[in-house]
Amino acid sequence: MNFKALSASVVGLASVVLLSGCASASEPQQSSGFPSEIVIGAIPNENSTDLTGTYEPLIKMIEAETGSKVKLQQASDYAGIVEGMIADRVDIAFLGPFSYVIATANKADIQPLGALTKAKDTPAGYYSLGITQGSNDAVTKIEDFSGKDTCFVDPGSTSGFLYPSAGLISSGVASSGKESDISKALKPIYAGSHDASALSVKSGQCEVGFAMQSMVEDTLPGKGELQAGELKSVWKSEMIPGSVFAVRNKLGDDAVARLTALFTEKANAEYFESQGYCTGKECLMTGEHAWGVVKAGDADYDGIRNVCLTTKSEKCEP
Repeated sequence: MNFKALSASVVGLASVVLLSGCASASEPQQSSGFPSEIVIGAIPNENSTDLTGTYEPLIKMIEAETGSKVKLQQASDYAGIVEGMIADRVDIAFLGPFSYVIATANKADIQPLGALTKAKDTPAGYYSLGITQGSNDAVTKIEDFSGKDTCFVDPGSTSGFLYPSAGLISSGVASSGKESDISKALKPIYAGSHDASALSVKSGQCEVGFAMQSMVEDTLPGKGELQAGELKSVWKSEMIPGSVFAVRNKLGDDAVARLTALFTEKANAEYFESQGYCTGKECLMTGEHAWGVVKAGDADYDGIRNVCLTTKSEKCEP
């Protein structure tokens, strides 16, 4: 799964391989009831070899509140994180909502700590966009994606594959969300990340594609990598439940309850800055550049399960 291990100060790749048979994530060893080390697993939203910067304020907060050492482990794909949780080698994982549903379907003993929200006092949810070059007059709706080179993020991505598949089915382009049926309907290209998908459409590698709305409208323009008019949106999904921080229940009821409180009360840009962990935009969380975490429960992800029934995607199968 190409896991790379990082901590607040990056540690070498050779020191940790999540699925290699090494010891599982730490069980509680402190008098506080928290493990001596808490392992967080995540994948990048953007093409990046180092997630440490976007997680540093969260790591500082958890270490200050629990007394535990926090290690951030980066995986190359969603499947790696899910397998790490099932194998008890990841304590907390940042998952797309689809990946969370996959994990629970595979009997991972986990629950949400909370979901990311873009801004304070707003719902934890986001959208997928169907995009093409701004000058492409031949594509004005999702039905026009039929037969075209189409960028997706990853077959395990919620906004980069699952919801787009549902859109292609409802528009009559695809008969199901199975990869074989998607390949019959168009020419899929898996870009690996949301920014790569959007930029591949911009460059013409893909004529059309899908990516998270915030990546197209906020992140890439903010970085100067996408200018006004270079891309246009021709389709928008229904609201997708927010990406989730999930915890393995084997940490114990008390530790899980206390971590849930920490995440929903203190894992946000406002608190991080008040404690001097960061300033300004440095305090935004994860590659989604979100304000923070709000309460979420397992039932909030039933919409994903319903989309799985619609698409019949093999990625939804336990």
